[in-house]
Amino acid sequence: MKLLLEQLESSLESGNYYISLFTALTLPDIAGAMDSENGLSTGAKYKQWYETWARPRFMDILMETIPDHAKEHMTEMENPFDGEACYLYRCSLLHQGRTVHPKSKYARIIFIEPGSTQMTMHYGTLNDALCIDLASFCKELILGVRMWLKEVEHSEKYQRNYNDFVKRHANGISPYIVGVPVVG
Repeated sequence: MKLLLEQLESSLESGNYYISLFTALTLPDIAGAMDSENGLSTGAKYKQWYETWARPRFMDILMETIPDHAKEHMTEMENPFDGEACYLYRCSLLHQGRTVHPKSKYARIIFIEPGSTQMTMHYGTLNDALCIDLASFCKELILGVRMWLKEVEHSEKYQRNYNDFVKRHANGISPYIVGVPVVG
């Protein structure tokens, strides 16, 4: 799981934004499945995991960017991209390659590439479109997974499900393929 996060960070740094976004959107599915009794993902598990672990990271990351003297003047702001909206976007993007879901409360969800403007628009609404800073969104999900992992990685449930998690095997998987790196 940690290697997946490292590769997601690497894809962000190298400007591979499709890969970054697609991967980030799968994290709540993977984590929700790995934290469940049966090891399977559902829409409900996705939304619950996102609401608990990813959505609140918006304020955490925002507070890191604000000078200490200004933090006392900050009020709690809510990330408008809730679990339902994220799940619907994930479904439309990963399964149809589309950015619009017929049940979405937004006419369109737009991810803005890093460095494309002098200012950052993150979770801003223009007309009926939600604009999200792509790097910030990915970082929120990465931080959420890291926090979640600290809590669950030694649990029996996580360990049981992690046995079936896709991994890189530097010397292959015996008796199938040996002597070469594989992912399986």
